[in-house]
Amino acid sequence: MRIAVVIPERCKPKSNAFEYLERWSKTCSMDCIMVEGKNIKISEFACPPCIIRAKLCPDDAVMIINLPAELDTDMIHRFSLNGFRLFRLPTPSQERVVGILGPNGMGKSTAMSVLSGRLVPNLGEWENKEPQWGEVIETLPRGELRDFLTAVEKKTVKVALKPQNVDRIPKRVEGTVSSLLEKVDERGLYDEMVVTLGIDHLLDRTLNQLSGGELQRVAICATLLRDVDVYFFDEPSSYLDIFERMRIVKIIQQLAEEKRVIVIEHDLAVLDVLADLTHIVYGVKGAYGIFTPARNTRKAINAYLEGYLPEENVRIRAKPIKFLRHRDRAAERGTPVVSWGGLEKKLGDFTLTSGEGAVHRSEVVGVVGSNGTGKSTMIKILAGEHEYDAGWVTADATISYKPQHIDVDIDGTVQLWLDSELGPRWRSGEFHVNVIKALGVDQLLPKRVKKLSGGERQAVSIALCLGRDADLYLLDEPSAHLDANARMEAAKAIRRTMEANEKSAFVIDHDVYFIDIVSDSLLVFEGQGGVEGRATGPYNLREGMNQFLSGVDVTFRRDHDSRRPRINKGESRKDRQQRTSGDYYSYDV
Repeated sequence: MRIAVVIPERCKPKSNAFEYLERWSKTCSMDCIMVEGKNIKISEFACPPCIIRAKLCPDDAVMIINLPAELDTDMIHRFSLNGFRLFRLPTPSQERVVGILGPNGMGKSTAMSVLSGRLVPNLGEWENKEPQWGEVIETLPRGELRDFLTAVEKKTVKVALKPQNVDRIPKRVEGTVSSLLEKVDERGLYDEMVVTLGIDHLLDRTLNQLSGGELQRVAICATLLRDVDVYFFDEPSSYLDIFERMRIVKIIQQLAEEKRVIVIEHDLAVLDVLADLTHIVYGVKGAYGIFTPARNTRKAINAYLEGYLPEENVRIRAKPIKFLRHRDRAAERGTPVVSWGGLEKKLGDFTLTSGEGAVHRSEVVGVVGSNGTGKSTMIKILAGEHEYDAGWVTADATISYKPQHIDVDIDGTVQLWLDSELGPRWRSGEFHVNVIKALGVDQLLPKRVKKLSGGERQAVSIALCLGRDADLYLLDEPSAHLDANARMEAAKAIRRTMEANEKSAFVIDHDVYFIDIVSDSLLVFEGQGGVEGRATGPYNLREGMNQFLSGVDVTFRRDHDSRRPRINKGESRKDRQQRTSGDYYSYDV
């Protein structure tokens, strides 16, 4: 089965791609390449010469992809002749948390629209303006998905969705936290849930006064208060620290005992402990997405990291993602780049203090700790954005800083953004391969900055930070909004940049997989969120993780097959054994 996909933003009138295809449309007597007003259309049954011409279209504006013919009967929805196609659907399951794992742009949102009843799928008949549920249901084998969609057709299924981009909520909803939550409290659990989620002190605040983590918890609370049959949680862990993530895990698992729950989650450690079954979704961004049947979550994550799906005999990644045994690289570190000691900073009612520490050349320091304990404040002090009240910092290092929240007011393309910040150096060489292509930024060049998704904006911001000439690179939550694969690529891009150029980096993040891959050492923050924070270290990775995890009361073990870190279930034999030995972050398989 051949599919032809035209990427609209790369094939606008007067673009190189449009003019190229327009020229060739006049040379063939068949309707292979067609120009209809401002749109280009390409027939999937085009003659071989026209298929070759389409493949050679400038700016990668056309994708010609061959898929197994048997997938044709699994097509759920198709948006247009040369638009995105979705194959198969995930299945909401009784009394089990169902996870979805895969890159952004593979049709997860489309699948959620189908399962919620907002979109009636057309089974690939894209010209059918009024598809019918009955036709869709007849194509499905008897089972849980067929029964569920039958209920959707009868409109007896109610759905609640926790959106992905919680930072957009203040732009759409006005008022206080309490007014929002009281409006949606259909289960009569308002008083209980605001305490359980730790947001009872936020009730009188307006939504635009909340941090990302606070908005996330409010959004989760609003979803939980709805009285529905199916709950969809899209990236519930974003902006949350590990303590809060584990709290959300328990809440969602309790909900699944009586309701259907589907979770889209890119933090693999959280997904591993949260979901009972997981669907992998793979494909080509903007072209097609395929949902695999659900499988045991451990096996799904390991297959995803390996990049090979044995049941379908499909390779979804050129190389597997490996978790290697960490070694102490202290002997390989260069001279100190930045040193500090006895820092004190007071911000309102909050006080930050630190011990003595330093970051060396070719060293990546992971920064971990609960929200509100001063991680971003410390980074801003090192970046020169905050003055400190006491202590000392060596100030002879040049710094490149990627903030947590990315506010960009550029009325232009990504290419213009890169040119204005970095000049021509991003276009070629090692940086282009190891950062620009690795992060997928090369695919975003013609896209307007204002239309970038959260993950796309994050990828470009990481590339800009790493592309500046500096001694020390400070990255605040670089994994936010990135899918699991993009997180791993970003971690490797940061490491490669520091090692190749003998530079140094601080990386704040809450994703343990990301920290495990990127870090040589850890700066650990302890204290009471919003009141006081203490920065200690840097420690070697294992010592730092043990210090950090003992404070949040979570233990990790290593997976036998992939060596990835896995959260132990509370009070399990392995959990009790590691607590007793003080080995909260085990390296043993």
